[in-house]
Order: sequence, then structure tokens, then C-alpha cells
Amino acid sequence: MKATVLTLALLCAGAAYAESPAAPPAHGADVASHMQDLATLLDLNDSQKPQVQTILEEQHAKMKQSFEQAKASGTHPDWQQMKALHEQMQQETLQKLSTVLSATQLKKFQILQQHMHQMHHSMNHGEMNHGATGASQTPPAQN
Repeated sequence: MKATVLTLALLCAGAAYAESPAAPPAHGADVASHMQDLATLLDLNDSQKPQVQTILEEQHAKMKQSFEQAKASGTHPDWQQMKALHEQMQQETLQKLSTVLSATQLKKFQILQQHMHQMHHSMNHGEMNHGATGASQTPPAQN
């Protein structure tokens, strides 16, 4: 289940690197697998699958475009700006999905997003703590 949620996290989060030129050729198969996992978790019917996929791809493209614009301009948005942009995109995605998904499916999607956010936060928090701990330790004495 954790692997499925992580898989969904990668798809829905719209990671900026997901479609970089360095992505392996099997990327399309990964996206198809992620979409199938999402379809199973949300109990999507055959007409909903392509609609949901299109909405999520649009979100990904918009997020990637925002990232590239910031990079090209040489600006580095602060945490609050990034958080606000992310929340705005999430709301837009939910609004679009609400026209395709039932109330139950939309609620499942929101729960999955919450789990992804918590997992992402936990992983980043764990890495930061590990790095801080490692940085404060003195290296072993060498003879």
C-alpha cells in the first residue's frame, strides 16, 4: 500500500523532473502504471480514466512551466510563494476533478493527497534530521 501511495505521490505531485530529457524511455510505462494504480484506488470507470489523466498532466505541465520560468528568470521563490503556488494548483486540480469524479472519488483523491504530503514531509524531515545529526558529530580519530 505504501508503494502504491508513493507511486501516486509521484504522479500527482507533478514532480518537475518527471518529464526531463534525461528520463529513461520506460517513463511512459511508469506513467501508465501510475495511472492504473490511481484508477484502481479511485474506482475510475473507463470514461473517467482519460479525463483524470488529462487533468493531472495539465497540472504537471503547469507546475513544470512555473519551475522553468523561475529558473530562467534567475529568481528563487521563497517558501511562502512556493507553498501558495502549490496550494493554488491543488485547488485548481480539485476543481477540475470535481467535474469528472463523484463526491466519494474526490474525497478519496483528497485523502491520497494528504497521505502523499505527509509522506513527503516525513521523508524530508527525516533527511534533514539525519543531515543535522551527521554534521554535528565529530569524525573518528585517524591513527
